[in-house]
Amino acid sequence: MKRLIDLSHRIDNQTIGFPNAPVPEITEYQEIKDSRFIYNADTSFHIGQINMIANTGTYIDVPFHRYDYGKDLADIRLENVADLEGIKITVPKDVKAIGSDFFVNRKLENRCVLIETGWSQFWGTRDYFNNAPYLTEDAAVYLMDKRVKMVGIESCNIDNIEDANRPAHSILLDDDIFILEHLVHLEKLPAEGFRFFAVPPKITGLGSFPVRAFALVEL
Repeated sequence: MKRLIDLSHRIDNQTIGFPNAPVPEITEYQEIKDSRFIYNADTSFHIGQINMIANTGTYIDVPFHRYDYGKDLADIRLENVADLEGIKITVPKDVKAIGSDFFVNRKLENRCVLIETGWSQFWGTRDYFNNAPYLTEDAAVYLMDKRVKMVGIESCNIDNIEDANRPAHSILLDDDIFILEHLVHLEKLPAEGFRFFAVPPKITGLGSFPVRAFALVEL
């Protein structure tokens, strides 16, 4: 048997991706009641409209997010975002700087590495963006050297938001290793033995966008 586990936050008109970012404007382009005058009797359609920044909810970062020469969402290959072999690394809740020692002696090559921190418990509160866990520069280098496919974190940013150099983004994205931020429900995953999916729309000129991240677990 198999089970699907949703690892994404819901997006609504209160969702933010980073401090001081605007919330989405979810509106209607065409209301059901208005469309009844366009089609035959009892036939109607809703068409929604949304205005939001690309870094909203649970989202993926691809190289164009950091480098103007990098791949954008339309350029990435499906095999790099879908049906990936996953591994979960669980970090104690009192750890903020996640160093390379958490990844040593783990089978990482060609895998999607998901970092469970428990930080999603603060989602939607003021504490979510304060003193959040992050990946250190040496950990990013280690993961790059191990040739991982993707790195996701249960936190507001894979980098220390007080570090303007953003080393984890810089190192990973320059090596075509995609990043996922704002993951949730990682406690529901086993450490290994799951397949991971995080497919964004095929949009030209964007380096980040929300995804419906989920895992397929063998029971």
